Amino acid sequence: MEWYDFFAYASLSPYIASKFFPQGDPVAAVILTWLVFATGFVVRPLGAAVFGHLGDKIGRKSTFLATLLLMGVSTFLIGLLPTYDQVGIWAPLALASLRILQGIALGGEYGGAVTYVLENAPENRRAFYVGFISATPPLGLGLSSLTLVFTAFSLPKADFETWG
Repeated sequence: MEWYDFFAYASLSPYIASKFFPQGDPVAAVILTWLVFATGFVVRPLGAAVFGHLGDKIGRKSTFLATLLLMGVSTFLIGLLPTYDQVGIWAPLALASLRILQGIALGGEYGGAVTYVLENAPENRRAFYVGFISATPPLGLGLSSLTLVFTAFSLPKADFETWG
């Protein structure tokens, strides 16, 4: 789910720029869109530190579920955000805040998932099981690409650009 959202954001960046940033300077809007995208990567070490500590203290399974919930709720809320035309500067601020939460969730989830799988996989199959975690970025890319292509072909262009 995490990689799906990161790739979907990147693919939709021209639409995000037009909805969440002032349009007086379209180049600046695109740059700001990519800066908000980058925040999700910059805060990943923070998520790894926070959720790694919590995983050691309260357990990996509950911490892993918390990162999934944080990512899911953040992603859902991004889908509900008003645009710049509706609320002004609050739109990009809310988008950046939710992207930061997504980055923290991803940072905590990836290391926690590897550790959890290593601790619970059969001893002679640990590398095989952990290998599946490494496959998640390309799976997220493929799924997000398929979803975006399907949605773009299913909706009229104006609908795709406004809410699709």
